[in-house]
Amino acid sequence: MDFEFSEDQMAFAAEVEDFLDARPDPDVFDPTRENMAQVVDTPARRAFMRELGRRGWLGLTWPAEYGGDDGEGVYEYILNEALAERGGPQIGKGVGIIGKTLIAHGSDKLKAEFLPKILDNEVEFAIGYSEPEAGSDAAAMRLRAERHTRSDGATGWLLNGQKTWTTSAHFAEWYWVGARTDPSTKHMGITLMLVPLDQEGITVRGIWTMGDERTNDVFFDDVFVSDDYVVGEVNHGFRYISQALDLERFTMFALSPIRRRLDLLTAYVRGAERDGEPLRDDPRIRSRLANLHAEAEAARGLGLKFVAESMKVEEAARRGAEGFQPPTVAASEYKLFATELSKRLADAAMDIAGPGSQLRVHTDEAPMRGRSESTYRYTVLDTIGGGSSEIQKNIIARRGLGLPKNF
Repeated sequence: MDFEFSEDQMAFAAEVEDFLDARPDPDVFDPTRENMAQVVDTPARRAFMRELGRRGWLGLTWPAEYGGDDGEGVYEYILNEALAERGGPQIGKGVGIIGKTLIAHGSDKLKAEFLPKILDNEVEFAIGYSEPEAGSDAAAMRLRAERHTRSDGATGWLLNGQKTWTTSAHFAEWYWVGARTDPSTKHMGITLMLVPLDQEGITVRGIWTMGDERTNDVFFDDVFVSDDYVVGEVNHGFRYISQALDLERFTMFALSPIRRRLDLLTAYVRGAERDGEPLRDDPRIRSRLANLHAEAEAARGLGLKFVAESMKVEEAARRGAEGFQPPTVAASEYKLFATELSKRLADAAMDIAGPGSQLRVHTDEAPMRGRSESTYRYTVLDTIGGGSSEIQKNIIARRGLGLPKNF
């Protein structure tokens, strides 16, 4: 595997940087929001993403027949990392999770309705997997979906129950929902559906996290979903969700914000003193920073490994080959290592900066303007979203190492 970019890839990276340099809009870019900065939750962020769409950058890896460029996944990786480094909205959810799943499994109707809107950023989605009794174990979801025929003859499903931790439900137009269509089985009893969030019977209630961001509970009370808005085959939704989670674990936890915070801490240590002695001369601090820099390089390697394996799968799919599986283990390895590294970096920043690191973000008198404090709160969420660290370890143990389920 090549850990360096080609000349064409480097040229694209430079083009992206020039594009972003010309648009330093604080309403679009806010690195202090950490990974929540990816959310396209304001008019300014939507307008920015539409501009990316006009440049053709939202469909870099999509097949040409659906409006994409048939490009290699590394270009999408380069773009997403550049956006994440500046705290900007990213392309993972609509383009990756929903768009790529619809391309692979959606009906012609769903492709025609949603794919052009995704490429133009005319629609935002919320993702509904987690429930009060089904967090990282998505297969345990209980949102009930029962067959129903309306008085006008339309056939579909009636949804009743609750989802939780749905980050975008208060501003998105459509809900990407997993529902229990067969209660007699676990993994093969889930169906994916698309539901408009302004539909009667849906109630959205906000939950504020320790990272000062909003997520939501979503309640369903006899919400009708037409058969036309079922994604793929009935009762096969967990397979689609598992494939989509591989993309979420990678694209929604970019490495560049972690490296930016590491550089910020390194610059602080280079110039700060404690009790009249330079922090850079403290051997314990030097050792800790050296370990963090080494781990950041390891995370970069794991990320590029996932990109390389994904490109092999995409190429095989284009050739019509069968038997290729998404790089699930590589996704879990990256997600586990990167998010735990982010927590270790947050701990180190709080320890090294001392009591002043507890001052709120944007406090001028605080070390690193309070970035340590906000990062410390945010990074806890990263090890839970997209499947907790414990779930990632189970995936690696069972699928990567071949260990038994009850190990």
